[in-house]
Amino acid sequence: MNNQNERLLVFAGSYAESTDNGLYVYSLDEATGELTQTDAFMGLKNPTFVNVDATAGRLYAIGEAAYSDGTKIGEASSFAIDPAKGSLHLLNRLNTVGAPTCHIQRSADSKYLSVTSYHGGMVGLFAIREDGQIGESLDVQQHQGHSVHPNQDRPHPHSSFYDPTGKYLLVQDLGLDRIYTYALNEEEGKLERVAEQVTAPGAGPRHLVFHPNGKYAFVINELNSTVTAYQYDGSNGTLSEIHSISTLPADYDGENGCAEITISKDGRFVYGSNRGHDSIVQYEVNQATGELTLVQHVSTEGGHPRHFSLTPNGNYVLAANRDGNNIVTFAVDAESGKLTYTGKSIEVSKPVCVWSVYM
Repeated sequence: MNNQNERLLVFAGSYAESTDNGLYVYSLDEATGELTQTDAFMGLKNPTFVNVDATAGRLYAIGEAAYSDGTKIGEASSFAIDPAKGSLHLLNRLNTVGAPTCHIQRSADSKYLSVTSYHGGMVGLFAIREDGQIGESLDVQQHQGHSVHPNQDRPHPHSSFYDPTGKYLLVQDLGLDRIYTYALNEEEGKLERVAEQVTAPGAGPRHLVFHPNGKYAFVINELNSTVTAYQYDGSNGTLSEIHSISTLPADYDGENGCAEITISKDGRFVYGSNRGHDSIVQYEVNQATGELTLVQHVSTEGGHPRHFSLTPNGNYVLAANRDGNNIVTFAVDAESGKLTYTGKSIEVSKPVCVWSVYM
């Protein structure tokens, strides 16, 4: 339960030029679901994805930089969050890997950041300093290969997630139809590949979420519009497929690509986003088997939902519609997990990622 003196702050990353606002901060009125902007930050190019450390009051964002010859590279920035003002203060920024990045993730102990490059086919590991600044580059792992879909002519890792044990980092490679497990060698500050899970050909694994019990993991596949449920063995970082289920209604035959996946705090419901059908799909989780059963599809009230997230108490879902240029608030029914549009939507230019935390 949140402290009554805390408020719910929402952070959004977007596609933006460095001369425009790219990061946004809002407060969320939990009585109405309404967002009110409290700050915006200008100076970063395409700070599309963020990660928030509520305990330390830090935000980490990716960005895009370039060498003098015009070659695009990754960048990352750290910010201090002022909870009272709902504002951001830049701590440091630095170049990360030799290609633009699409995702940033923080280990639970806030020792490490990992950045993922879709275009460069690589994942990079960075230290986090005690003062919250991004520290030295520790390791970069370059993927190799291809798969069967036209979008899979090369490696395209799309995300990295630290497992519940804190020992492993799982990287979803959309281009290879592989999920790689890396062990965190803390002594050497290196990533060591210890396992790989092959998905269905042309699936295109994109993002992952762990069940709160640590025994299941759910992966959303961008290219074939499915979610795959896995059993997860935290002792060795391996996945075992349970089943896959479509993210789309049976009567939909239009174009679609999936994006984000998340799970309710109690582990009862999994949610995924469809770009094309422009919806959030909801499943119920069989707690004994990890299998998913379709519950509903809800319109995201805007085009191309790149990312969405549950608020910490699970009362709301916030959906970022890149092509709809809006962030939309949905109420969550505590019993059924079903989403209902609140009628509250705020205009934002090309939003990609949205996080909420109590501070």
